[in-house]
Amino acid sequence: MFGEDRIAEQLSHVRERLAQRAESPGAQAEPILTEASDGRIKVTLGTDGRFERIKMTLSALKDGPEALVQQLTLAVNDALDQRAAQTGPTGPAPDMAAMNEEVARMQDASVRQFQDMSASISDLMTKLYGGR
Repeated sequence: MFGEDRIAEQLSHVRERLAQRAESPGAQAEPILTEASDGRIKVTLGTDGRFERIKMTLSALKDGPEALVQQLTLAVNDALDQRAAQTGPTGPAPDMAAMNEEVARMQDASVRQFQDMSASISDLMTKLYGGR
């Protein structure tokens, strides 16, 4: 029979798989600081993934607009790459379709079990009260 212990075991398994998904990193803990152009350009990426600050020296501005854009691009991409490395999933994602099937099987089995319990209770009540 599909008992209470089996249901608890299956629910525990599903909760564990869902918790693994929830525990995957989703936010960086500290701001990310990157540098380009020998430290003359500094980019700070906040913990929310948005840029907090871009700081540069006057000598970085003197390199010209093309060099400035190129170095800014390097610093920004480095910050984004670091964030992706920190916040990316650490393992494979749970197979949600398989989990859905497992939960559906549990639900079907639970419904059958409750129907059996209800029938047993009805039979007992009939025996106790003689069909009144």
